[in-house]
Amino acid sequence: MTHTSTTTLETDVATKHSLAETAYAHIKASIFDFELLPGDRFSETEIAERLKMSRTPVRDALYRLERERYLQLQLRLGWSVRPYDFHQFEALYDLRLILEEASVVRFCDLSERGSLESLKAIWLVPEAERLTDPKEVSALDEAFHALLVAAAGNAEVARCHHEVTERIRIIRRLDFTQQHRIDTTYDEHGQILRALIRRRADEANRLLRSHIGTSKAEVRKITLHRLYTARSTKLA
Repeated sequence: MTHTSTTTLETDVATKHSLAETAYAHIKASIFDFELLPGDRFSETEIAERLKMSRTPVRDALYRLERERYLQLQLRLGWSVRPYDFHQFEALYDLRLILEEASVVRFCDLSERGSLESLKAIWLVPEAERLTDPKEVSALDEAFHALLVAAAGNAEVARCHHEVTERIRIIRRLDFTQQHRIDTTYDEHGQILRALIRRRADEANRLLRSHIGTSKAEVRKITLHRLYTARSTKLA
């Protein structure tokens, strides 16, 4: 194979990958934004026409989302958005709590601990300096919990926690669509941080259990309401 043909092949592969990434991002955003609702059916062709691209990158994106359990493919019925399994979400929240509690204990027991300065700079600020954008706060909340786990120094626990976080993100981010939940998150993160700074693992974990438990309950309530509203709008 000549250098020119090799370069052309590499360019084609890169283009295909880029288109598949674009299709993946668009479809996932449609699911997260309740434009595609649980149970909605569609074909590769419909998505390809909507995104104005060929079916090949769309198919790659759909299979990737199937592996991530956002979509399902049924013989003769085509693609559909998976129904929300709230029992599974609650089980994942429970697993997340187990990982974070263990990490808090390990972190407080370390003789040489990582710095919490970056978290303090975000969460221990005056009310006037708090962020209010739901997407920003959601990303920072995710980073807060990820850093708590990473600071304990167990890479395998951190990897498992990351996987759990990925799987609950679709509903977890809704917790920040209401201002009072943003305010509560700032307050509770601040309390957890202060307990960690004082190496009070029991106190930090008590606060963590309350924080995650409340979030789990709020997210389920908000998700059901958003689904009802989105479906009613579609039917109107």
